[in-house]
Amino acid sequence: MSEEVLVVASKVKKHIKEKSGMNTSSSVMAALTAIIERECDKAIASAQGEKRKTVMDRDFGG
Repeated sequence: MSEEVLVVASKVKKHIKEKSGMNTSSSVMAALTAIIERECDKAIASAQGEKRKTVMDRDFGG
């Protein structure tokens, strides 16, 4: 796992505040980054499995 945060904290906090009126703990950004890294790794594996050099939206489990 990298030390770099992969989410825009201000946008995440704004979204949570607007949807729920709740505040956001600073530890949320690290947790979301870990989720994003994991999903990106899965998508990379999917693209590689199909012998592509481009990760596409369909590579993200949805």
